[in-house]
Amino acid sequence: MKYSLQDWLPITRKEVLLRGWDELDVVLISGDAYVDHPSFGTAVIGRIIENMGLRIAIVPQPNWQDDLRDFKKMGKPKLFFGVTSGCMDSMVNHYTANKRIRSTDSYTPGGKSGFRPDYASIVYSKILKQLYPDVPVILGGIEASLRRVTHYDYWSDQLKPSILKESQADMLLYGMAEPALRALVELLRDGHSIEEITQLPQSAFLIPKSEGVPSTEVWDTVEISSHQQCLKYPKKFAANFKIVEQESNKSYARRIIQGVGEHYLIINPPFPVMTSAQIDRSFDLPYTRLPHPKYKNRGQIPAFEMIKFSINMHRGCFGGCSFCTISAHQGKFIASRSEESILKEVEQVTQMPDFKGYISDLGGPSANMYKLQGKDLEICDRCVAPSCIHPVICSNLDTNHDAMVDIYQKVDRHPKVKKAFVGSGIRYDLLTKSYNKNCDSSIDRYMDQLVSRHISGRLKVAPEHTSDATLKVMRKPSFKHFHTFKKMYEKVNRKFGLNQPLIPYFISSHPASDEADMANLAAETKDMGFRLEQVQDFTPTPMTVATVIYYSGFHPYTMKRYYTARSREQRKNQHLFFFWYKKENRPKIRKRLMALGKIDLIEKLLGGAKTKSKTSKKDKNPKASTPHHSKSRRLRKKRAFDNPKSKKYRK
Repeated sequence: MKYSLQDWLPITRKEVLLRGWDELDVVLISGDAYVDHPSFGTAVIGRIIENMGLRIAIVPQPNWQDDLRDFKKMGKPKLFFGVTSGCMDSMVNHYTANKRIRSTDSYTPGGKSGFRPDYASIVYSKILKQLYPDVPVILGGIEASLRRVTHYDYWSDQLKPSILKESQADMLLYGMAEPALRALVELLRDGHSIEEITQLPQSAFLIPKSEGVPSTEVWDTVEISSHQQCLKYPKKFAANFKIVEQESNKSYARRIIQGVGEHYLIINPPFPVMTSAQIDRSFDLPYTRLPHPKYKNRGQIPAFEMIKFSINMHRGCFGGCSFCTISAHQGKFIASRSEESILKEVEQVTQMPDFKGYISDLGGPSANMYKLQGKDLEICDRCVAPSCIHPVICSNLDTNHDAMVDIYQKVDRHPKVKKAFVGSGIRYDLLTKSYNKNCDSSIDRYMDQLVSRHISGRLKVAPEHTSDATLKVMRKPSFKHFHTFKKMYEKVNRKFGLNQPLIPYFISSHPASDEADMANLAAETKDMGFRLEQVQDFTPTPMTVATVIYYSGFHPYTMKRYYTARSREQRKNQHLFFFWYKKENRPKIRKRLMALGKIDLIEKLLGGAKTKSKTSKKDKNPKASTPHHSKSRRLRKKRAFDNPKSKKYRK
């Protein structure tokens, strides 16, 4: 299908004028290049605003270091400026776990770095408030969402207040905020000022303490420790997190209030989980599914190339992993698209000019959670657990995988689809009968379908660690269940005459993991036949349990203290064990194993290394206290004293 320039939302003043517009209702500022695809949040927000009949333009990756012409070129919008750092937190985008600056940016043409600032949402917002102090600035996206309350910032190594404080923005819409955005647009279009809008679900804002907390008859309210108290008492910061996480994942949540200097931070409860009709409404908008033509000569956008032929079937994740931000941003309840909407997008993908018959992913945050929810939703309404599958799989969770198999088979039957792969990771614990006591025959049906038709050579799963103590803190199942899954997976492969490797993901330096745990991880995974490649060092990101432990030392739910590797040396030593098979690492690993007293693992990991793990003759015979070479050394010394040519000659 051929597109004209006007099929994309305008990103230049010339494109605005081509539409005959002399004024805009909304201007979106984004840290990403503009890709008109439903996997890119800026495109989704832009298309929703367009769908509501408003005039909308996008300013992607504006230059913040010159005369600020990019921030001025669209003029002053009637309703508001929207600001997002993009699909990633800008600091995660810019820096490795060791705080080294990355040389590439997957959301920029050519993969080039340097096209967005650190703390992009803050930088963009402050510029807009400086240029247009009377125009509301609304923050959104993952960076703003996860920084909406007092949070630990790993890159500056300090607790920071709500991003609203430093950015000077007027409001923040957190999470997957399409319903909140639509409601906000309606209120502003009806003439309400931003200051009047205090009862909007899924929004956060600051209000001077002198004005008092807005009254509400809609929600109960809970007040958490102030930002100043969090700075003084890390334990209070940890206690805050438990409240924020639970309220973010309740069906009927309370409004949260926090003191921030001379202001109150107000966080209104989220909208209910989006229905299939609501989420379809976002995905069915008229996307071109392509980057803006302006980037044609600047090189490919790596993030787009990765998802170009993929289909996102649902949002949300009920895993609640301690290190993951998915449930913090998207919520733990699953919002699934309708089968009709998914198949409609499959048809669109097959019409793309460079489509070769292969869909790269039929999935979601965790590929096999489509349509999964509680059997009795009234029980879910009363639940405050952050995870539906840890420490055990909830007896109220329906884990039937038939709906996924049906979708896979229907996509498979499309005449233009040769293969539809499941590229996003699956939750193996949902498929393991030793762990999932809710298993039914659909699990076997799903495994047969997945293994025989939807694996692109290798299957990705994420056990994350082998230490049960660490896995408990991670909110992941015992590693023994991964052993069980591996056997089942290999059995299904043999059934279909296939040999598709299992690729496990692991994390080092996670809270509760020490060097000895990593040594054991290396030994156990080697014994299973793995040479690990898909690994990462734990990166503390805002609004996760693991980050709270990393900063405060306390688990927010139990207040138990946990060890965490914090220094660069400690983190490097843990990460090193992933790569025991690299020749250059062997001397350092041997040295670390000796220091840890893990002598038995030297032979197991490095092979052929000589050890002194057995009791020596000296230990067996206390009288044999002198090494055998000491006598000859004394003889040499005596001869030197007796030799006139020696400097030691005894005169």
